[in-house]
Amino acid sequence: MLLPKKVKHRKWHKPRRNNKGVATRMTSIAFGDFGLSAQTPAWITSRQIEAARRVMTRYVRRGGKIWIRVFPDRPVTKKGNELPMGGGKGAPDHYVATVKPGTILFEIGGIPEDKAREALSLATYKLPMKAKVITKV
Repeated sequence: MLLPKKVKHRKWHKPRRNNKGVATRMTSIAFGDFGLSAQTPAWITSRQIEAARRVMTRYVRRGGKIWIRVFPDRPVTKKGNELPMGGGKGAPDHYVATVKPGTILFEIGGIPEDKAREALSLATYKLPMKAKVITKV
């Protein structure tokens, strides 16, 4: 699972705008021939990224190369069960990657188009947002 080695701040503020707007960075395919582009905003956990990566590598077997373009660097805190109100903010529980519509999540190359499209569409089922397969222009 992906998580940062070191962070400047253990706990982050929650965003006030709820991740509005479209992505301006990481919107084009840079490494592979095909990519998975997010269509709705979401927070993707490191577990979801790993699940998508595993399903893609299992499908392509030995052929092809996969690039992960998102990294979970945002800490999400959680308090224990059945705690009374108050007592401050909870401890960091897991890390997420903030994704806006248009962000390239994964790229794949070195395999035929039909296999690449199938592998990326299988990975979409593991993610908490709508995504579509795009090709390099």
